[in-house]
Amino acid sequence: MAILRQILLGAGVIAATLTLWITYVPSAAQWLEKTGLPDALGITIAQAAEPAAQEGDRRGGGATQVITAEVMQGTLNDRITAVGDGRALKSVTVRSEATGRIREITFDAGSYVDAGAVMVRLDDEAEQIALDRAHLTLEDAKVEVGRLGSLQNSGAVTSVQIREAELALRNAELEIRQAEFDLSQRVIRAPISGWIGIFAVDQGDRVAAQEELATMTDRSQLLIDFRVPERVIGQLKPGMPVELSPLSNRAQVMTGTVATLDNVVDRSSRTLRVQARIDNADDRLREGMAFSVLLHFEGENYPAINPLAVQWSSEGSFVWAVRDGKVQRVAIVIRQRNSDAVLVEADLAPGEQVVTEGLQTLRPGAEVEPATDISATLQQKQG
Repeated sequence: MAILRQILLGAGVIAATLTLWITYVPSAAQWLEKTGLPDALGITIAQAAEPAAQEGDRRGGGATQVITAEVMQGTLNDRITAVGDGRALKSVTVRSEATGRIREITFDAGSYVDAGAVMVRLDDEAEQIALDRAHLTLEDAKVEVGRLGSLQNSGAVTSVQIREAELALRNAELEIRQAEFDLSQRVIRAPISGWIGIFAVDQGDRVAAQEELATMTDRSQLLIDFRVPERVIGQLKPGMPVELSPLSNRAQVMTGTVATLDNVVDRSSRTLRVQARIDNADDRLREGMAFSVLLHFEGENYPAINPLAVQWSSEGSFVWAVRDGKVQRVAIVIRQRNSDAVLVEADLAPGEQVVTEGLQTLRPGAEVEPATDISATLQQKQG
C-alpha cells in the first residue's frame, strides 16, 4: 500500500507540474500534444490554459501590447573567398647564350635596369681576333674581285675565275657577320625593364651556354592567380573590383581588378582560373607572395527583418507578422545574417510589421496592438 501511495502521489505532482507549465509557458501545450502525456495523465490542455486566459481577462483583457519593426528589402551578398599567388607583371630568367668567363657585372643585385642595358660581359678576346681576321679576308677578297674585273675585257681571265672571286667576297662578308654575332654573344643585355634579383654567379666565374645568371622582374604591377567555383562564372567580367590582402598582413586591404579569365573549367575541382591585377607603385609587394582574395557579387532581393523578430520552434524558424490587427505565424528560411538585419525567404512583403518584443504570450490569430520601435526599424536597405 505504501508503494501505491507513493506512485499516486508522484503522478499527482507530475500532473500539477505539467498543468503549471502549460499555464505559464505558451509553447508547452503544443509540445505536449505531440507526446501524448496529457491524455495519459488525464490533463486537458485547453482546460489547463483557461486559468491563464481568465487571469488575462482579470488583468484587463483586450489586445496584447507588442513592439514591431517594419519589413524592408535587402540584397543577398554572395561573397567568394580564395587564396591567390602573386607574380610579377613580367618575369624573365637571364641566361648566358655562350660559354665563357665573366669579365664584368655592371649592375648590383636589386638594381633597376632598363631594357637593352649591358648587365654582364664575358671574355671576348678570341671573338675579337676572329672579327679582325674576317675583315682582312674581306679586304683581300675585294682586291681580288677588282683585279679580275679589270682583266675581264682583255681575255686573260675566264668567267669561272670571276665567279669564284665573287663567291669568295660573299663568304668573307658572311664571316664578318658571324664574327660580329659571336662577339655580341659575349655581352648579356637586360631583356626587359625591371629589377635584378640576386645573381647566381660572380665576376670571374666560368658559365656555360644557357646557364642561369639572375632573374629580372617588372613588379610595377602584380598579377594574382586564384580560382573561383563555376557557379559564379556568369557574374565575372574583366574590370570588376577585387579585395586583396597579403596573408602576412591581413590588415592591409588593397583593391585590384579582374584582368583575365581562363577559358577552361578544371574538371576535377570545377573551378575556373582567374587573374587579378594590382598596382605596386610603392614596390612593397613581391612575386610569390600569397594573398587572400575577396569577390562580391550582387544576389537576389529578399525580405530583411530585425534579428529580434526571429523565433524558433521544433518545426524551424518563424516570425509573428501583424496582419489586420492579428498576429500570424510565418515560417522563414534564413538566407543571410547581417549585423542589423536578417535576409529571409518567407511570405513577407516590404512594409509589413513583424513583432520584435512581447512575443511570449502570442498565439496564432491573437489580437495585438503594435507600437513600432523606431530604434529597431531598419533605416536603410541592406546591400
